[in-house]
Amino acid sequence: MDTETAYNKALDYLYSFVDYSLKKASELAKADFDLDRMRDLMALLGHPQEKYPTLHVAGTKGKGSTSALMASALTAAGFKTGLYTSPHLQDYVERIQIDGQPVSHAGLVELVEQVKPAVAKIPKLTTFEITTAIGFLYFAQQHVDAAVIEVGLGGRLDATNIVTPLVSVITSLSYDHMAVLGDTLTLIAGEKAGIIKPGVPVVSAPQVDEALTVLEKVSAERNAPLTLVGGEVVFEAGEHSLNGQTLIVSTQAIENRKSVILRIPLLGQHQVVNAATAYAALEASGLDVPDETIRKGFAEVKWPCRFEIIRREPPVVLDSAHNQDSFEKLAQTLDEYLPGRPVTLIFGASEDKDVPGMFMALKPRLRLLLATQADHPRALESEKIVETADRLGMRAEAVKPLAAALARALELSEKDNSIVLAAGSMFVAAEVRTAWQKRSNV
Repeated sequence: MDTETAYNKALDYLYSFVDYSLKKASELAKADFDLDRMRDLMALLGHPQEKYPTLHVAGTKGKGSTSALMASALTAAGFKTGLYTSPHLQDYVERIQIDGQPVSHAGLVELVEQVKPAVAKIPKLTTFEITTAIGFLYFAQQHVDAAVIEVGLGGRLDATNIVTPLVSVITSLSYDHMAVLGDTLTLIAGEKAGIIKPGVPVVSAPQVDEALTVLEKVSAERNAPLTLVGGEVVFEAGEHSLNGQTLIVSTQAIENRKSVILRIPLLGQHQVVNAATAYAALEASGLDVPDETIRKGFAEVKWPCRFEIIRREPPVVLDSAHNQDSFEKLAQTLDEYLPGRPVTLIFGASEDKDVPGMFMALKPRLRLLLATQADHPRALESEKIVETADRLGMRAEAVKPLAAALARALELSEKDNSIVLAAGSMFVAAEVRTAWQKRSNV
């Protein structure tokens, strides 16, 4: 059997289990999350997650960028560094990387075969649990020096929450996945705070008071020293352009007062916050990561579909914003980097998202909304998106498939010099990225 056929069979095997990322909100709310299954699976595999130090990252927005920044800095410092994230953009193996390189298709096939006997002994395992186990196993077999592990959903009952990390990191908290995590920031923060372990340092991005109160309470109960970015660690944005931006981070600890200037290619004020959080987390981890290697790693980080400008003129921008808070940050970033220009928005979203809230954040800049639908079971019908836009007094068209929406947006941008922006879900940004690459390779 050739490698690609075997790879697709391995993916078919993984997807033959329950995959909650593909479930609608009503089904997700009834999900049976249970860490005992994961503990049993890891015991059968020899507890690979205990063979290297980890840095564990939860949050509503920014956890992927923060994880990527930390992993890039660790690699620059000479650590063989694992990075586990989800979902993937274009290829499943993107979820499991070492030093920026995903596991090969052949490698994933081999790992799937290795875990099958153990998986067969444990009922009710999910796609995400098995993939997480494969990631932990791969990192152990490849003898990584450290691994950055991003939470999939929530924190308390997430499959990744079997690690005892060097540091627990909580990025910006806002409203998302409310059917599962709760409909208040107090409840959501409580789920995210579930990654806090007794005695393990915690680093938190700036939070609204309601969320911060929960994090402070849980940290105190578990005797986990809490460092707040914007508190003990202060930061300030510097210059910015389409080529990147700088920030200054200062630590306030009496025994270790210092400031460092960092440069990142990721754009937007929210990425300044993520970079400051990543820096504070690396400091709190206790790993030997000098400032000069953090500077190098941050400057070289690659994290697609986060205000990714894939064409400068007329601009084509891909972003993973998928709730009201992230759309507000997206609008702010547009105003900073591409002020005054109208936007043609290629938009699709999952059916449980606050679509009106996202639209209102961008409404002042929108010339036209192209409602489309990613190839995903949770995708909201494009016709319903148009209905919402109509109610809000916004011009909208339904265009499917996504490649056709991109073609329509590009046609319009050539005429009116508008920005082409894809956002609303990770899956939309990823499919537009794939469609763009296909157009570029024709």
